[in-house]
Order: sequence, then C-alpha cells, then structure tokens
Amino acid sequence: MTYATNSRVTGLLLGATIATLALSLADNALSQTYPSKPIRMVVPYAAGGNADINARLVARRMSESMNTPFVIENRGGANGGIGTEVVAKAAPDGYTLLAAASGPIVINPVLLKKLAYDPQKDLAPISQIVTFQYVLVTQASSSIKSLDDLIAQAKAKPGSLSYGSTGIGGGGHLAGELLAMMSNTRLTHVPYKGSAPALADLLGGHLAFTYDTVITATPLIEAGQLRAFAVSGPKRAGSLPRIPTMQELGYKGFEVTQFVGLFAPAGTDPAIISRLHQEVVKAIRSDELVQKIEVQGGNELVGNSPAEFAALIKRELEMYDKLVKGANIQAP
Repeated sequence: MTYATNSRVTGLLLGATIATLALSLADNALSQTYPSKPIRMVVPYAAGGNADINARLVARRMSESMNTPFVIENRGGANGGIGTEVVAKAAPDGYTLLAAASGPIVINPVLLKKLAYDPQKDLAPISQIVTFQYVLVTQASSSIKSLDDLIAQAKAKPGSLSYGSTGIGGGGHLAGELLAMMSNTRLTHVPYKGSAPALADLLGGHLAFTYDTVITATPLIEAGQLRAFAVSGPKRAGSLPRIPTMQELGYKGFEVTQFVGLFAPAGTDPAIISRLHQEVVKAIRSDELVQKIEVQGGNELVGNSPAEFAALIKRELEMYDKLVKGANIQAP
C-alpha cells in the first residue's frame, strides 16, 4: 500500500516536471521564432516630439538586432489616448507595440471621466526607455530675466502672464500649475496641439514663458533664442548642466518628470515580453543611443524590468491624481 502511494506521488512529480519542461521548451521555441514578420510600433503623438524621437532611435536599433523591420506609426490626439487605444485593442501577438509617454498612461486615467482603455489592465509594460524633464524658458529678449522676475510680475498682475503647453494635462501644463500652486500666483495656461506651435508663439512674443521638454528646447537655448531658468526634475539635465533645478531655486518638492516606455497589449506571451525587454535594454545601452538620447538630448535612459515599470506606473497614477485634483485641472 505504501509502495503504491509513493509510486503515485512519484508519477505526479514526474508528470509535473515534464509539463514544466515542455512549457519551458515551448517558450524557448517561441522566443527563437519570434519575430517572423514586421513589427508595428505605434507612437501616439505627431512626429518630431520627444517620444517620437526616442521611439525611432530605439526601433532602429531593435530592428537591426532582431533582424526584422520596425514600422513607426504616428497616431496622435487626445494627449496620446487615440494611439494608446489602438494598441490596447490590438491582437496580443507581439507585432503591435506602443511607445508612449506618461500622458495616456498615468495622466489621462485621472483627468478624463471616460477612457476607452485601462492602462493597467489592457497593456503589458515591457520597459521604461527614458525619464525626461522640462525646462522653464522665456524668449531671449523678454523683460523677465529670472524666475524671481517671473514670480514678481505674476504677483503684480495676477493672470497677466501666459504660458503654453502641448495640451491640457501635458507635462508642461502640470509643471505650470505646480509653479502657480507653490508660488501662490495665478498664471494663464494656453494649450496647443504640440510643442512646435507653443514654441513658435513664445518666440513671437505671444507667451510669457513655457515649460518645454529639454530635448526640444536645448537647440533653441544653445542658439540664443531662448533663455532658460530651471529644469523640472530632481537633478540637472546632462545637456543643460548650468541650468539649476526648481528645487535648487527654493521650490522644495517641485518635481515634474515623465517617461517614455514600451508596451504590448495585455495577454502577450511572457516569452515575447521577455525577448522584447532584452532587446530594448540592449538598444539603450548602445554607445549610439547613450550619446544621442542622454548626452545630447538630456534624457535619462532607464531600461527597467516589466515589474519595475508596472510599479512606477502605479506610483505615478497616485501622484498625478493628487496634482490634478489639487490644481483643479479640468478636461475640456
């Protein structure tokens, strides 16, 4: 009787071991055969912005490493929501990916009452590519010579200073709202459809200032067209080492940073997620991307694990929920 019981247990253990081995072999086979056709990478913004620049650089390196074409598809609108919805509803086969910044992932869910996707349920994080921040800039010929000047003018004439951003809920808008809250001033927000038109109006003298991404503002700062006062992150930008942080200027706790990350539709095979994660990390550790994204662009490369990226998203959803409610930011 004892022998029969032990035999049964042994058989069950052997069967479980064989099943586990079979699954492991299947995963290895899948990761080796994938990809077998071009991969579509959806960027939910217009071409030329921070997320698009980073996505294209990473996609090119991944294409070379994986020996398959990557097709970039720009699907802008709704602060990144339109393109994000496309990927959230795509087949979870590893051939449709999303390269998105924070907007549609951690801001839209707390800003909009109705959303056609749930970033935590409908998307599978692969890896955070970069962290990026904003820089507070004015036109080079502006009468505002420093952050103290800006605050003094804002207090002297409440609401008279206008600033542009890429749209309601965008990082530049949130940075402006946080500045108003922390300085106890009233600033007038003017939303645009992108960074380029906001910068054009700033250069044309139609705006007092703006918070623009470091990667897009740096060339204009270096060309002498913009004057930079401070960056919005916890440390200085590599491409603007002389520009202090908002915290260095006395605004303790001021931190507005955003991410660009890679996602797949929820339900994508873990073996594919693992393969894509390995390829992303390999790409961003290349000398070329370190030079173009970190040294020249001022963004910070990350390459964290899917679990670490998911934990970051959870934390930032909570953080932006407090900011949106505290500043009483309303969607149009």
